[in-house]
Amino acid sequence: MVCYAIPTVAALIHYGMRKKVPGWKTNTHHLWLGLLLAGGALFGIVDHLWNGELFLIGKNIVSDLLLGTTITIVIFVAWAVVVLLEKSKIKKAEKTIQ
Repeated sequence: MVCYAIPTVAALIHYGMRKKVPGWKTNTHHLWLGLLLAGGALFGIVDHLWNGELFLIGKNIVSDLLLGTTITIVIFVAWAVVVLLEKSKIKKAEKTIQ
């Protein structure tokens, strides 16, 4: 029931890193990752709040944390796919210009 904790922590860590890592501050791709992580965290929090389970810890916390880890990995994979598609689109556009 605390599966939202992992994407929330990942979103907070990424937010802090964006403030400190110079190349990430204005990087659009890291903005997208931050928004995806925040969206995943917000979805989990709203879902658990809606069901009255926000601060409950389930009987199998390892399973809950594994679910949160899986959700976070899926967010990273989706982000990587979007970034690769966007870079591919830019390369195709550059080739047509030349």
